[in-house]
Amino acid sequence: MENEYSPKEREWLTSGPFQIDRSKYAIGEKIFLVIGGLNANEKGQVAFMRPLNDTHYSVYLTIPFDGQKKDAFNYYLDPQLSKNGGLCSVDDIMGKWAVMFRGTDYPNIYFEITEDVVPGTNIESVC
Repeated sequence: MENEYSPKEREWLTSGPFQIDRSKYAIGEKIFLVIGGLNANEKGQVAFMRPLNDTHYSVYLTIPFDGQKKDAFNYYLDPQLSKNGGLCSVDDIMGKWAVMFRGTDYPNIYFEITEDVVPGTNIESVC
């Protein structure tokens, strides 16, 4: 019998005004980014970096932020297989990701996408 999927408790990993809700995600699980309390002079990009190998990352997605325009917002990220994005199989998604805050001195947040799969998620190779 397959393992029953149930979402893990939220943990809220924090770096300055940025938070994500867990340190580990299953394949098909949304990553919840909360940005709150940006200063007016804070401007840059949140860069979600997927692992290429043990030492190198590739940019998966960047989300611009500008504290002068908006000091708080939420964002859901849903890493999925994509031929165009070069994410051919679950092996391209699994592993230790980094969230970098370009334009700031805030430390990176790291999280892992595990081999667990949310039921109903397509994990067939797309390339």
